[in-house]
Amino acid sequence: MENVAFISLGSNIGDRLGYLKQAIQSIKNCAEIRIEKLSSIYETEPIGYTDQDQFLNMVIKISTSLSPHQLLKHCLEIEREIGRIREFKWGPRVIDLDILLYNKENVVMKDLQIPHPRMNERAFVLIPLMEIDSSLVLPSSNAPLVEILDEIPDKEGVRLWKQINGEDAYAPFEN
Repeated sequence: MENVAFISLGSNIGDRLGYLKQAIQSIKNCAEIRIEKLSSIYETEPIGYTDQDQFLNMVIKISTSLSPHQLLKHCLEIEREIGRIREFKWGPRVIDLDILLYNKENVVMKDLQIPHPRMNERAFVLIPLMEIDSSLVLPSSNAPLVEILDEIPDKEGVRLWKQINGEDAYAPFEN
């Protein structure tokens, strides 16, 4: 499991927490992936198409022996198994899994771009990502995440929903 990747998870239909749990369990069930760390869960306003319910978002850090493209295929299969239907861009979804970072690599393929091409515009991605590792630097720009987050105007649309550790500790993803 020599590769390190960060994946964002989001849901805004039905049992949002249940779908996040189901996705985490499916990721755990893959022999080629080990979950290293989970962020807290944040409730966020929709972006792009705004006439939809609020999202629950989080980020996980994984170790994997999968290549970036194999990891993408696995994430898409999990989305399909949970019931994601892609009706239109930025529309409602039961689950969304996006590969944010893979090692310190820049990956450009027809169906995959890493770092995720819009992550530097999205506080709902950067805030939980920084919670996991505040020292991360985007390989495409060499900019620390804290500097990128400072440039985003809509951070108030990201609210802590369930804290992963600390005084209000919880364990939403039991082993």
